[in-house]
Amino acid sequence: MTPGLQRYRQAKPLLVKVLASVGAVGAAAAAAGAGTYGSFTSTTSVDDTLTAGTVEVRLGTAGTAENRLTVAFAGGVPGDAMQRVATLTNVGNQNFGRVTLTTTATTAATKLTTDAANGLQVTVDACSIPWTEAGTAPAYTYTCGGTIASVLPMRPIIGADLVLSNLASISTTRADNLRVTATLPTTANNDFQGLAGSVNFAFTATQRATTNR
Repeated sequence: MTPGLQRYRQAKPLLVKVLASVGAVGAAAAAAGAGTYGSFTSTTSVDDTLTAGTVEVRLGTAGTAENRLTVAFAGGVPGDAMQRVATLTNVGNQNFGRVTLTTTATTAATKLTTDAANGLQVTVDACSIPWTEAGTAPAYTYTCGGTIASVLPMRPIIGADLVLSNLASISTTRADNLRVTATLPTTANNDFQGLAGSVNFAFTATQRATTNR
């Protein structure tokens, strides 16, 4: 055997032992890491109550002195007027941003509701106290013992999203004593004789402006 070959065979066992030692050390380190893992934690909590507000507008009971809007207007001639009252109340727990009125013909349209100049005209007023009712059904009349405010100036009876002014019911728990007056103008001619129709009054309240609560 040559001297060089003898040195190579003697070095090979040393190389194997070194590799084995490295593997053994690595396995021991992994085992040590698995056994010593840990962390610190802390938890706290609190309950928060969340409640949505309510926006609700309401008319008085139909057929009573708090809502005469369901009482028919019949036998009118040019120049006649119909007065009806209704109490409008904010029964929600939030103020309103605004209140609008939409009036629609709920039967076949006639010149009574489609003729903007000569057909029925409507106006809405509010009294600071309940209106004093006189007359017999259906010919009611109303007087105000307090202060009158204009809610809707005279206009054609059919309209959409008409903004109502000077309302106390903008504020929660407040109410408005409204008087609705429908008038057939003196300019209505013979074309209006015998015509009939039905009008729906819809009051819509919109929420107040958003804010941080």
